[in-house]
Amino acid sequence: MKYLKYYISPITIILAIYTCSSGAYHSTLFFIGVSLFIILGDIFVREDANEDQYSHVYLLDLPMYINFPLLMILVSITVFVLSNDPSIAFAEILKNYLNIDLVNMRQSITLSDSIFLTALTGLFIGIMGTVPGHELVHRKKSKFDMFMGNWLLAFSWDCAFAVEHVYGHHKHVGLPTDPATAKRGENIYLFILRAIIKEQKDAWNIELSQAKRREQPLFSFRNRMFIGYLKSLSITCIAYLIGGFSGLLIFLLCAFIAKSLLEVINYSEHYGLIRVSGEPVYPRHSWNSNSTMSSIYLYNVTRHSSHHEKANLKYWELKSYNDAPMMPQGYLTMLYMALFLPYFFHKMMAKKLVEWDRSYATEEERVLALEQNKKSGIPLLLDYS
Repeated sequence: MKYLKYYISPITIILAIYTCSSGAYHSTLFFIGVSLFIILGDIFVREDANEDQYSHVYLLDLPMYINFPLLMILVSITVFVLSNDPSIAFAEILKNYLNIDLVNMRQSITLSDSIFLTALTGLFIGIMGTVPGHELVHRKKSKFDMFMGNWLLAFSWDCAFAVEHVYGHHKHVGLPTDPATAKRGENIYLFILRAIIKEQKDAWNIELSQAKRREQPLFSFRNRMFIGYLKSLSITCIAYLIGGFSGLLIFLLCAFIAKSLLEVINYSEHYGLIRVSGEPVYPRHSWNSNSTMSSIYLYNVTRHSSHHEKANLKYWELKSYNDAPMMPQGYLTMLYMALFLPYFFHKMMAKKLVEWDRSYATEEERVLALEQNKKSGIPLLLDYS
């Protein structure tokens, strides 16, 4: 069972493919159902702080690899169904080999289905693509894992993540220079745009610095940004072949949704936390979570305090750290709250930040925290200042 639980991710994609293609309102109901499944699972299933030992680790890598072809099928279906000029040849292939009737799905789809199918595809690219991609691009000694990780990130046009996150974010977490660390009271929508732009800029600066050190031209097949863009472009071209120009735009929308959701996760993982420049990264500089359903779906990225303490650990090796600062709710709950109910997100997190300042922060960190409190615009933090 301890192996099988991590296969819930590819199983969910398969269920999405067949459920959403079954008729009207199935896409709408599936999106709502899977969201409630994760959120309520985090609430009612006892937190999992176990640190299991595994002898067959290839069985833990396999579900991440499987996600790539499954996501390719899901993205292709979404592009076909929602585009203006879909490829009938593609529909025939899926009908003959997977028994999926895309023509019937296209004819029966409703407006709400169109909206929720797009949202579902973006969400799944984020959960089943970006998150395992994040896990794999940390494995710098494994060429195959790096290869698969970058292809998973290609769905969201996020090759910058493989560079900036590994070589930038892990060094600068908690500092004002880190694009993935949100300040107290920071607007979530402005944060998403700021983070996306700055991560791209920082990733190119990292590549430029490494190219100079290696005495290589910036634009070469050793440039990870250049290669990453080509991978994303190849998936975009497949979307164009399946759905024409409108299909291309649909895929780019799904990719943007996935990238935005990643930034919302970043926003939640380090919201308001402070680190003094030059000081080591400790477990207290990340919001941790041992919520069961989120941990299973997100390959334990929820154990973020351990991940930032030792980024070389594989996801099943991460420590639960019950004494680290904890998120008040599960990951998907915090994601939806930050995105759609930011007032309540700030109010909930303000209480956690006061607790962090009192129980976790050093004296130097408290001084910096007070400065952010004064600029936050959050009543509880202003009163605490």
